[in-house]
Amino acid sequence: MKLLNKIKNNKTQIALLLLTTLFIGCSDYLDVDTDKDNPTLAPEALLLTQIEIDVARIGDFNNFTGNILGVFTHQMTTRENDDQYGTRVDSGPISNDWNTLYTTLTNIETLISQTTESGNLVYLGMAQMQKAYLMSVAVDLWGDVPFTEASKLTAGITSPVFDNQEEIYAAIFSLIETAKTNIASDAGNAKPGTDDLYYGGDTTKWIKFINTYKLKLYNQVRLSSTFDQSGFDALVAENNFFTSIDDDFQLIHTATIAPLDERNNLFIESYPSTQFSTYQSPWFYEILKGVNPNIHTDNADPRMKYYFFNQLTAGTLPPDQGNPETGDPRADYWDKSSGFYSIRFGSVGPDRDLSAETSYTYPGIFPAGGRYDDGKGDVIDQSSGTGIAPRRILTYDEFLYIQAELIQVGKLSGAGTAAAKLEQAIKASFAKVDKVVDDNDSSQTDIPVLTGSDEVVAFVENVMAEYTAASSNKKLEIIMTQKWVATFGDPLDQYNDYRRTGFPILANPTGASPEYQLNNADGFPLTDSQTIQNNLFQISLFWPQSELNANQNAPDQKDPTTYKIFWDN
Repeated sequence: MKLLNKIKNNKTQIALLLLTTLFIGCSDYLDVDTDKDNPTLAPEALLLTQIEIDVARIGDFNNFTGNILGVFTHQMTTRENDDQYGTRVDSGPISNDWNTLYTTLTNIETLISQTTESGNLVYLGMAQMQKAYLMSVAVDLWGDVPFTEASKLTAGITSPVFDNQEEIYAAIFSLIETAKTNIASDAGNAKPGTDDLYYGGDTTKWIKFINTYKLKLYNQVRLSSTFDQSGFDALVAENNFFTSIDDDFQLIHTATIAPLDERNNLFIESYPSTQFSTYQSPWFYEILKGVNPNIHTDNADPRMKYYFFNQLTAGTLPPDQGNPETGDPRADYWDKSSGFYSIRFGSVGPDRDLSAETSYTYPGIFPAGGRYDDGKGDVIDQSSGTGIAPRRILTYDEFLYIQAELIQVGKLSGAGTAAAKLEQAIKASFAKVDKVVDDNDSSQTDIPVLTGSDEVVAFVENVMAEYTAASSNKKLEIIMTQKWVATFGDPLDQYNDYRRTGFPILANPTGASPEYQLNNADGFPLTDSQTIQNNLFQISLFWPQSELNANQNAPDQKDPTTYKIFWDN
């Protein structure tokens, strides 16, 4: 469904939504305007649509925290401040996520208030669930945040207190159950339909999502004192979770550019951008390529061609900088065998800052809706790719990885073995790539189906053999690494996973072992001494300094390298 059609048909309502955001709760204004042809309340359907669009922005790319978290989880690299974990207090992406989150929360509170009065409880439940989601994300990123006094400007609260993060999570679990009850009631004269961009008003799918997301949160807090064993057991006994790829909770992007750009945000940041800043991580690439000596060694991942698009063909020197006379590629990272070209995390090498726009590897068709790498190479331009790739928030394959983790650590019984669940999750991950490709409307006609191919069958068999032979801790590493690989382009949960479990293992310029294994046999080997790390890993994000400056009840700025989220072990 194209958002454009909804926007074209609701110009008046959009203007009304903006007015509602500005004036809701202003009693003098509402008392004056009683014209029923020009209502003071935004239509519930339009509010829901706008909320769902904005919910999907949190943690996304294109100047949101996905830019930072992609680097922190080593799925991406950058030349910006986020390199070497150097994010600042005035970070634009951090402020954008914070502001979008609390603006969206204001709209959610408006929808909650209106639907409580109207009795349209399905709308109410969807609003409540998205509030629970937003606040869980807020805690996961920042820890203590405004909650009980948030979005109460019309009540005279201009400086909301920062609530305790554990208390917020307790309220979230309760709110999730309330949302579930309201959606399941099917009560109200108005019901969501096409205005629900996630499930088209399908309450059965919403209940599955609620249960699956709640399981995710239980898994997230499993090592903390707040873990509720009885609540967890009751949820597991209900056994109403995602059952297929059709249950994925995601925002569908389209190829529409005007009047609003509806393409995938990573695509917008990369393909039509005039300033290339989204580089593909060589650390991530080497694990996929099977050259990392510590995990998945000699087991190349068939998803590489779907994850990355190489402008260079194999064996071609980077034309921007390469010297054909000496064979020097003048590349911070270049794989001669594939054409993969990028920059390393923490690089201070002489070639890191060279302008090589027609050589760099781009995010591919799966994470961004870009190009499938057919090995023919091409210079990216405005017409490359479609931008049709979903903003994945919680998917069926992620659910299977969550189950695999819970079984592996002894928290979940009766759901099979961790090995069987891991294998199921990996296969579902490949199916997800096929689904994204199938929906992409690509002009490329030679994109192979992954599921069931000889390469995929062999890859999965090799991972499972590696898992079977591994120690218990290594088994957990394999589960978390495969989840990290499967969710490429969706780094929010992987930032959480790394802080909770220590996996996947990330590139470490301070380590004693060589970071990178690439050898082009060209006399210009990679030099690990050219990668450094001057900052510690940030285990939470800075609170936006603008918020601390304006809010009289805000705490002092944190040290994000020591300020833990309560579930962080």
